[in-house]
Amino acid sequence: MPITLQDITAAAARLEGIAVRTPLLTSPELDRRIGARVFLKAENLQHVGAFKFRGAYNRLVQLTQEERERGVVAFSSGNHAQGIAYAARLLGMKATIVMPTDAPTIKREGTEALGAAVRAYDRKTESREEIAAEIADYSGAVLVPAFDDVAVMAGQGTCGLELVQQLRERGWEPDLVLSPVGGGGLMSGVATAVRGLAPECRVVGVEPDAYNDHVQSAEQGARVRIDPQTATRCDSLMATQPGVLTWAVN
Repeated sequence: MPITLQDITAAAARLEGIAVRTPLLTSPELDRRIGARVFLKAENLQHVGAFKFRGAYNRLVQLTQEERERGVVAFSSGNHAQGIAYAARLLGMKATIVMPTDAPTIKREGTEALGAAVRAYDRKTESREEIAAEIADYSGAVLVPAFDDVAVMAGQGTCGLELVQQLRERGWEPDLVLSPVGGGGLMSGVATAVRGLAPECRVVGVEPDAYNDHVQSAEQGARVRIDPQTATRCDSLMATQPGVLTWAVN
């Protein structure tokens, strides 16, 4: 497997006192409707409003001093962008983010407010991967993937680690964990953490109907790239193909 429970516990140590240990929320009404005890891991209360900070910081904090001086580059429509921008600011690094022109304004402005430089691109005519690679080539910046990276995956997995720990603090054992899945970074990290601590627990990924690359890949037994013809309100779950490393776990 690309990552292990040990990778995630090491990431948790790096994030101690840096990331927010987000709370588990409950809702009696939700329990009643579903007919089960439901806990919600409130990652919207994490730095930058998303779990992405966990993986970004865990990746950047492990860079050498020479790499830090060169800075980092990443591509993202918003959450990874802000996670990288904030982590880079905390570590005193330069960050350049390649963002689509149709990215939510609040996320673009948030990324810039955190000190990152934003390079806009057109989804229909330009390749974010090529642009980011070019920036890395001429500037020497380290390219940080949004999900297909061991350190990023391990950082996201700390969310699952906390989830199990917090449940046990309340006297509960998890039997089903639902995780949103785009490129698979969160899902792979959470699955590794939860299965490592609670082997009997099921971990299920949830993705938009229009961006069901994981469902189609599972049906065909291999990574599938999809070509969505419709949009989705879930702008953070618009990956069109599972990552190589994340797919090996998910």
